[in-house]
Amino acid sequence: MNNESTLHIGFDDTDSPTGMCTTFLAYKIVDYLKSQDLDFLDFPRLIRFNPNIPWKTRGNGAVSIKIKTKHPSKIKNKIKNFISKYSDTENGANPGLVFYENKTIPSHFTEFSELALWQLINRNQAKKFASKNNLEFFYKGNGQGLVGAIGAIGYQFIDHTLELLSYRKPSKFGKDRKISSQSVQLMQQKTFPYTFNSFDNKKSRVLITPHGPDPVFYGIRGEKVDSLLKAKKILKTEEKLDGHLIFKSNQGTGDHLKNIFTKKTLKPYASGKTTGIVSSYPKIEKGGHVFFSINSNGDELRCAVYKPTGISSIAMNLIKGDKICVGGGIRKASKIHPRILNLEFIDIIKLEKNTIISNPFCTKCKKSMKSKGQKQGFQCVKCGKISKNKTNLKIPRKIKQQLYIPDISAHRHLSRPLTRLGKANRKSEFNESSSWFSVYEN
Repeated sequence: MNNESTLHIGFDDTDSPTGMCTTFLAYKIVDYLKSQDLDFLDFPRLIRFNPNIPWKTRGNGAVSIKIKTKHPSKIKNKIKNFISKYSDTENGANPGLVFYENKTIPSHFTEFSELALWQLINRNQAKKFASKNNLEFFYKGNGQGLVGAIGAIGYQFIDHTLELLSYRKPSKFGKDRKISSQSVQLMQQKTFPYTFNSFDNKKSRVLITPHGPDPVFYGIRGEKVDSLLKAKKILKTEEKLDGHLIFKSNQGTGDHLKNIFTKKTLKPYASGKTTGIVSSYPKIEKGGHVFFSINSNGDELRCAVYKPTGISSIAMNLIKGDKICVGGGIRKASKIHPRILNLEFIDIIKLEKNTIISNPFCTKCKKSMKSKGQKQGFQCVKCGKISKNKTNLKIPRKIKQQLYIPDISAHRHLSRPLTRLGKANRKSEFNESSSWFSVYEN
């Protein structure tokens, strides 16, 4: 094809808490693009950004699509119409759409995207970025979606996963999703570890179906296209679905926690990690949540571990002096509560010895000696053995020097599961003729 343009299309914030979904818009756009004379250059990209943004809907995901076309103007006009048609602006969606024509992505795009992974970027910053770089952009409402639209184009993968999202027919939007939990269990058994976080065996809970009114029926997360397609065939549901689309994503990579907290970056809603020494004994508060403090680079930082994570018991067994690395999101300080780091993992680097001063132990009789009186020493009541001083008794620790992460039911989209530790998908072979996209027959 001659006179072709490489066109990057980024969009975000087309959904609201009451309906629609940015990935569903991608599904409709891909369906249209498939009918045009153009080439897809990669999977559609589903990029999850900072999960602590207070105004996000669900998983804070933005989408970008990369194509090669002779008719970029026609494509742009059509996609603007899709944004207008499929954005739930009446219920609070603030969609943003960005076009960028170039084979390569400049470094300042990538820098913008990296910041959006862990900090708060407001819409005015995105608008200034778009204007400064002469980007074609379009938005409705306040334009908050421009942040994700730019970020989704600029994101560079060091590691990636894939997700197969299946979509419902419009007549089923908002209705209960009914899927065989046994088939989800079987799917996980048959495709593990090439799919992940599909079923929580501990709680007998299906994890692939959302609970909101959006058009997604289920989402299967995994490492390879073949594994996702195999998994889809195992699942059983009575509902006739509309189709599916496979996205390339940063889900399951822990991307948002790569930022190292410093005095400058410990800002409200920021995500990241830090290493420090436990400086206060953990306390359980109302609801079973555990709070403690660490000293990191001379600063005291309050930490919270919430009961649903399943690692509150780990936090309760920490003592002063333990060296740990923790990661999560910063909750803004209020008049009642200080700034708090809500933990997503605890990595124990070094455990302090836990000792108490106690009466001496009679090694012969295997019993604790009794005091003979003030400054008179101690004596075994059975054999009469005498000792002058109390002794330091070592208490075994109930936790180990290792990484602790929440139960999979409490994982965020970006959380790296244990099955992905040490794993990195650097390349993905995109085959336009494969079944990465399908609209099912009625």
